[in-house]
Amino acid sequence: MGTGPTGETIDTPRHRALGTASRVAILSLVRAAPSGVTTAEIAEHSGLHLSTARAHLDRLVEAGLLVKARASDGQPGRPAWRYRAVADDPAPAPYRSLAAALLDHLGDAGGDVRATAASVGQGWGRKLAAAAAEPGTGPVRTVLDVLNGLGFSPAPAGEGAGGATEIHLRTCPFLDLVGRNPDAMCGLHAGVVRGALEHAGAPSGAAVLEPFGAPTACVVRLSAIRPAPGTGPA
Repeated sequence: MGTGPTGETIDTPRHRALGTASRVAILSLVRAAPSGVTTAEIAEHSGLHLSTARAHLDRLVEAGLLVKARASDGQPGRPAWRYRAVADDPAPAPYRSLAAALLDHLGDAGGDVRATAASVGQGWGRKLAAAAAEPGTGPVRTVLDVLNGLGFSPAPAGEGAGGATEIHLRTCPFLDLVGRNPDAMCGLHAGVVRGALEHAGAPSGAAVLEPFGAPTACVVRLSAIRPAPGTGPA
């Protein structure tokens, strides 16, 4: 283990993860793909065997250089993992300790991790909405207020497929925790949105969270919910 000019150690997990030319090349491929890449796409572009590519990608996730989530594009079934590069300076996150404790609990509990996390998030979302939203605030505005308070930098993006209202989450303050358990954290965030909708009097089932649903954002889709005419997000 060596030291830099000021004496700090440089044998960090990130340096070790980039100790092979293959992982350096893979990281470059992922960083060049704003929408993220699947293991199959990496294997195709790199010439590596599928299992070898997967092992390299997961090593980069463990080092905090990549994050993975299941991006289904709204299609049924269990989609493949899609990998995306982590920003150099992830946003600070309120409630980080709560989210980390939830991950620890779910890791020991077993069962359907995503469903359990979504249930927890739904209750959390109702409480956050009650604290963040003014009485009478519409469902879309309530969701925006809650997500903004958590540090997701949400931005209304108009209508998507099927006329659903889309909200792009441009930052993820929990990105390092997503790397530890993507299904749990994405389930938690989806539950928060559904809980906020419930508080605003909208059906919770109207919300879908699509990880990596846009080139530089995760996407929240709210079906059957429209902003009030001429007033922006409801």
